[in-house]
Amino acid sequence: MAERIFNVLFLCTGNSARSILAEALMNRWGQGKFHAYSAGSHPTGTVNPYALALLDKVGIATEQARSKSWEEFASADAPKMDFIFTVCDNAAGEACPYWPGHPTTAHWGVPDPAAVEGTDAEKEKAFWSAFQTLEARIKLFACLPLEKLEGLTLRRQLTEIGKAGADAPA
Repeated sequence: MAERIFNVLFLCTGNSARSILAEALMNRWGQGKFHAYSAGSHPTGTVNPYALALLDKVGIATEQARSKSWEEFASADAPKMDFIFTVCDNAAGEACPYWPGHPTTAHWGVPDPAAVEGTDAEKEKAFWSAFQTLEARIKLFACLPLEKLEGLTLRRQLTEIGKAGADAPA
């Protein structure tokens, strides 16, 4: 019997950088255990070119990356989410749509690399920092024995993971 695959949704306001990176990373590190999606409350409609360049540089396919509204995942025919993570402080504070099935939620805030102004090198550094923070959290999450954790224990673990990498050097 095949193991269950858990659906994970990463939310951010613009769905152009952090949530896109998280979706790609979860699909890499959680392959066979998780299927990740991303969306935004106010999607920009385009994926940030620095996010695409970084994913390409580390060998993660970007053909499926697109900026989309979280409304796509609130409809009756959308995949049922098991986990929903906000990766920006704005999305964490917004009123979210109703998520069928009452998925487990947590906030994994990461500074917005798309907001960084300056040279290309400074922008690339910001994206790399966000990528590393998200990758550390996603690797921890992907290793959790989800089938053995109770709801409150899992919620506490997810909150702690959301703090991981927050003090990592930029």
